[in-house]
Amino acid sequence: MWVQRFIDTARGTFEVFEKGEGDPLAVTHLYSEFDERGNAFANPFTEHYHVYLINLRGAGKSDGAQVDEQYSMKESVLDLEAIRKALHLPKWGFAGHSTGGMLALVYAVMRERSLTKIIAGGAAASIEYSADPGSIYCRNNPNFERIVEIMNRLDTPDVSLEERRALGREWNLMSFHSEEKMDKAYEKPNSGKTVGDRLTYFRKVDCKMYDVKDELKHINIPAYIYAGKYDAQCPHRFGVEIAEYLPNAKFTSFLHSNHYPFFEEEEEFAAFVRSSLIPG
Repeated sequence: MWVQRFIDTARGTFEVFEKGEGDPLAVTHLYSEFDERGNAFANPFTEHYHVYLINLRGAGKSDGAQVDEQYSMKESVLDLEAIRKALHLPKWGFAGHSTGGMLALVYAVMRERSLTKIIAGGAAASIEYSADPGSIYCRNNPNFERIVEIMNRLDTPDVSLEERRALGREWNLMSFHSEEKMDKAYEKPNSGKTVGDRLTYFRKVDCKMYDVKDELKHINIPAYIYAGKYDAQCPHRFGVEIAEYLPNAKFTSFLHSNHYPFFEEEEEFAAFVRSSLIPG
């Protein structure tokens, strides 16, 4: 069971869920909120790490934002640093999937000395992924118009829970290689509800300036990068690119996965997590 805590920091109070024993590892996503059920990406790490699953500003019961800029990746890194200091941790690792993976890269660029390692996947090092026709976020992708409609609806406060679930399922259908695996995923306890305001800020502001390719060349901490072969959000080649830029990276391909290898290839993902325990 994940244990809920509220961490008072110099930048506000943040809701954090803890589980597992071992070296400290922070886990979050740029625009999701978590609860005591934990999260499918975070869960495998609890077998080997003391995991801090963090609700960023405006997510769950963490303090809200006073201005929209506080939803940015750079401000989120500063919030994460405040949480780390409040926990009296000299360093910790950071793991993130999708935009959580992008946040891991920005964290390493901004505060490498605070990190023991980064673990990131389903991600890219720049906004260039959204111009690849293989990404559902590219205007030339057949799913682009529908995914924009879905994101806009999820950002609408009065959308019912039933409709939100239907929209989430439709979005996931584009992001799973196997519909059967997706249906099984829905049977497992999981949290990670989309936070509309944070998603909107990323879509309309943050992602347009996102590019850390050059900075990654100077990051020397161990990095464990992965990508699904059929990823329809951040195509596989962008994961390869991240690993090529990072001097001390190990790269893992999941050959039977779209965007969610921790659902579609559970045993292989567990092995990937174990590999992150080996110094890069």
